[in-house]
Amino acid sequence: MGPDRSVATGTPLPPNGTPALGDTEAILLAALVGGAIATAIRLPPLVGFLAAGFALVPLGVEVTPTVDAIAGLGVTVLLFGVGLKVDLRSLARREVLLSTTIHTAGSAVLGAALVGVLAVAGLGAAARLDPAGWALIGFALSFSSTVLVVKVLEERNATRSLGGRTAIGVLVIQDLAAVTFLAVAEGHAPSPWAAALVLLLPTAVGLRFVLARLGHDELLPLYGVVLALVPGYWLFDSLDVKGDLGALVVGMLLASSPRAGELAKSLFTIKDLLLVGFFVSIGLGGLPSPSELLIAALLLLLLPVQALGFSLLFWWCRFRRRSAVLTATVLTNFSEFGLIVVVAAPEGMVGAEWTAILGTAVAASMVISALPIDRGERLVRLLRRVLPDRELEQVHPEDRPLDASGHDAVVLGMGRVGRAAYERLRDTYHLRALGIEADRDRCERLCADGYDVVEGDATDPEMWTAESFQHTSLVLLAMPFHGSNLHVLERLRDSGYPGAVAVVAQFDDDLEQAMTQGADTGFQLYDGAGAELADRAVIAAQVGDVDEVDEGDEVDEVGQVVEPM
Repeated sequence: MGPDRSVATGTPLPPNGTPALGDTEAILLAALVGGAIATAIRLPPLVGFLAAGFALVPLGVEVTPTVDAIAGLGVTVLLFGVGLKVDLRSLARREVLLSTTIHTAGSAVLGAALVGVLAVAGLGAAARLDPAGWALIGFALSFSSTVLVVKVLEERNATRSLGGRTAIGVLVIQDLAAVTFLAVAEGHAPSPWAAALVLLLPTAVGLRFVLARLGHDELLPLYGVVLALVPGYWLFDSLDVKGDLGALVVGMLLASSPRAGELAKSLFTIKDLLLVGFFVSIGLGGLPSPSELLIAALLLLLLPVQALGFSLLFWWCRFRRRSAVLTATVLTNFSEFGLIVVVAAPEGMVGAEWTAILGTAVAASMVISALPIDRGERLVRLLRRVLPDRELEQVHPEDRPLDASGHDAVVLGMGRVGRAAYERLRDTYHLRALGIEADRDRCERLCADGYDVVEGDATDPEMWTAESFQHTSLVLLAMPFHGSNLHVLERLRDSGYPGAVAVVAQFDDDLEQAMTQGADTGFQLYDGAGAELADRAVIAAQVGDVDEVDEGDEVDEVGQVVEPM
């Protein structure tokens, strides 16, 4: 006789012995259905996960310990991944530290003022708050969602761009502020032993040493999860410091490792899977009453004000209007930290009903942020008078329009594929090639190695209106995110670009789609790999009938013979 399934999984067994569908199973099934429906109607899956949570509430389904553990693990791994991409030097920059400080203070004041107006108007739960409660709710609404913002940036392949780095820096400063508040609100200081956490600095050398010597198999993501949970969450939590902060700090200590990017990528699927539990849990927070729903809807009025505030601050930090606005819109949402702040508030400051109110407002703001509508570009045009164009020398050095004059070809995306294409254009065909890459660290490394590479956002439409760019003969789209390649292809064709456009794709249907939308030629990433592998083998072994390959031929890094011009 096998083990009792009702004990193992918590699923009750009815009299006939057939297991009933438990809450955990119902949550996973609803998340799958919700995510599939959202994808089918071209919405991000997380919108479906949130909707699944709301749909399960009337059925009496509640968050189970299993789902709660999955959600917590997902957030911890996410923050560890954020840390892997944080440049500590960037946190002290004006566009990060000063903008975050001013915006957080201003948003908290505006949020408190709005709640105060609702309280004076005698609206439901707001009427039962005193000014201290107004301030607390305003503070809770001043944060942006780390989970959502990072996920959106990753989907756009923008975490390393100027806007992406700035947004992540803002999130880190906000998270530190929230953690500080929680430490004070919970009424106890960190353990005296917390000072020993400074020993993580020399320990990080050993952690990076181990990372450098791991293979590319399942040990790599397992190493990341263990670091996030043990020297990250567990160590900090045991010393009465927020555990999630520990995961973030440990990730930041590894960010300088050459393999930090590979480690982050290895955790991508694991993290996304675990975060399903988080988004469903937000929806399962409960449905508010009609009056509470009205308050939640009115709180959403703060979102456009927050967007405008971030836009003004980033523009003041010398961002171009488009960069300022798009970075602002990514950050325009409410954070899950708002719920944590309210739950951790001193007893009697806010009522329990505010958990449902803020949960609804947070979920609604996430849905609005995740919808694939072109709010950012519309806001760029709308704010043309408020945020006027600057003279080129007054623009942030990392945000100036690209100048491709004097180049025959442009390669967008300087990863392995883009770099190999750049080298072929430069060394075999003797073309003056320019590489464009959003990752600043990669740009610096390539420039140090003698490549002509500039940092830039290839999806920026202002790039394609520059007259100097129109004189290049070839544009090669080698970005890792297929959506970015298609976006740039559309911009090129709309601008009347007269040259040839080539695109690389990982899947056959992606390549077919690009060709349908106007690419002149393309290459499936794995197409011809076998032939080129055979070429390399024949050259190495000096066997077979190789009329055009002899011992003196120069062979490039993909095994092809370099023909002299």
